[in-house]
Amino acid sequence: MSTEHRSPSPGTVTRLGAVRLAVRDIERSSGFYRRAIGLEPLPSDGPVVRLGAGGRAIVELEATPDAQPAARGASGLFHLAVLVPDRAALAGAVRRVGEAGWGFTGASDHLVSEALYLNDPEGNGIEIYRDRAREEWPVADGVLQMDTLPLDIDAVMAELPGGPGEPRVPATTALGHVHLKVDSLDTARRFYVGVIGFEVMVETYPGALFVAAGGYHHHVGLNTWMSTRPAETGALGLRHIEIVVPDPAQREAIATRAAAAGVAPDADGALADPAGNRVVVTAG
Repeated sequence: MSTEHRSPSPGTVTRLGAVRLAVRDIERSSGFYRRAIGLEPLPSDGPVVRLGAGGRAIVELEATPDAQPAARGASGLFHLAVLVPDRAALAGAVRRVGEAGWGFTGASDHLVSEALYLNDPEGNGIEIYRDRAREEWPVADGVLQMDTLPLDIDAVMAELPGGPGEPRVPATTALGHVHLKVDSLDTARRFYVGVIGFEVMVETYPGALFVAAGGYHHHVGLNTWMSTRPAETGALGLRHIEIVVPDPAQREAIATRAAAAGVAPDADGALADPAGNRVVVTAG
């Protein structure tokens, strides 16, 4: 699959839906996502607490008080990435996290975006980021360029709005991408490109692969930096990621490709990638 950077096709709106996490302490976790991340509570179903922005879920928390942490080296979530609309909102995130008494684990300039990193109370990785305008994304010899450089945090904070901090992220905030731990990039590529239908955007990072729809820099990142074994069923952490395709026909096409590849949906209708990370495909 070519890594040539392309603009999105007309009508292409494939996006991510929500990430579902199994957590032990749902009150603490939901409070963190409300106060530190700034997500709004949404109508929830049974043991699942849904939080998001603009009425659309970004994170779903499933109460599993008896579940155990995943074993060291297991595949799963590397981080979920909350996409805010601009630098002012990114600066607001810095203030909100600090006011919640939480800290960051890192901050990076990826050329296509500016990003902050932290962990939730149960150790799930989170990125909060803003995209640069697509026409500013660097391309060399037809290939999208990404890197990990120090973030100019002073420039970000210079755009912090005056007045009291906003308790919630802007309504246009969304789940921009997810980054998954896998035990093989080759098998992960066959699933996310061959079955799901993403295109390869960046494959020059050692041990990592970035895939997307519509010319985005990545909807799913995949890496083998920490994983040596498949994900563990029933462990704390990632339950599934949701991929939303534009219409039922595209969902059916994915189901057909999955069947041809010998990937059968489980009882909940999710497809498992070769590393055991579960994907729910919806249309809307």
